[in-house]
Amino acid sequence: MSAGAVRRHGAAAPWIAIALVLAAGVEAAPEAELWQRWVVHAPESTLAIDHREWQVFLDSYLFAGADGVNRVAYGRVSAADRARLADYVLRLSGVPVSALNRSEQRAYWINLYNALTVRVVVEHYPVASIRDIDISPGLFADGPWRKKLVEVENVPVSLDDIEHRILRPIWRDPRIHYAVNCAAVGCPNLQPLVYSAANAERLLSEGARAYVNHPRGVRFDKGGLVVSSLYVWYADDFGDDEAGVIAHLAGFADPALRARLKSARGVADHAYDWALNDAR
Repeated sequence: MSAGAVRRHGAAAPWIAIALVLAAGVEAAPEAELWQRWVVHAPESTLAIDHREWQVFLDSYLFAGADGVNRVAYGRVSAADRARLADYVLRLSGVPVSALNRSEQRAYWINLYNALTVRVVVEHYPVASIRDIDISPGLFADGPWRKKLVEVENVPVSLDDIEHRILRPIWRDPRIHYAVNCAAVGCPNLQPLVYSAANAERLLSEGARAYVNHPRGVRFDKGGLVVSSLYVWYADDFGDDEAGVIAHLAGFADPALRARLKSARGVADHAYDWALNDAR
């Protein structure tokens, strides 16, 4: 999830405009615009991609905090493991993605996105926020999201390409937002398990439930319902309007939270913590 481009607000629902005023200066996310090049797939393919190196990395450097936030020990990644991570990304870049079935492709793109995000942070560490890694092209670029970080099938690809031009428009599943991790405390957790064709449905729903039921996703204060800015930036994905967003949240909320959401009068505010998800 990035804040790499300002969203077009002309057709935004009124509650979104109000929320954006409440958080003056916040940048919203790019819209989902299909990159037709990556629609090709092989429905009958049984080819499976091995993500073992990524799993070993997660086992070594991802830690679950007592506050419910998963953090990465970026500063402790050894030179050898940096090289292994780079080798994993290089191997993925050589995968014939168009020859995979849809389920394998989804797992492939999610794992590649997350591994690229971790790699770019490790390469620029120490930083206070991923937004400080200003390597994207453009005078007013923010963060690394628009930088072409890898070639897939000989085509240069950026993090924004993977999220907004491939994953979101092809699968049209709001749970994608709970799978791609932007290395921020306010982001949905980086999962401790690599995604696969077999476990993706379970992990996507588990990620949604974990985030919705955590205060950085949804909470109530004296002013009313406060949600993650994720639900403002990507309102179209979560139901388009305020009622749709609340309905999405209720679908993954635990019983007590679901009851409060049903009585909510609307979204009062939104927030997001861009501090690096660093396990110091």
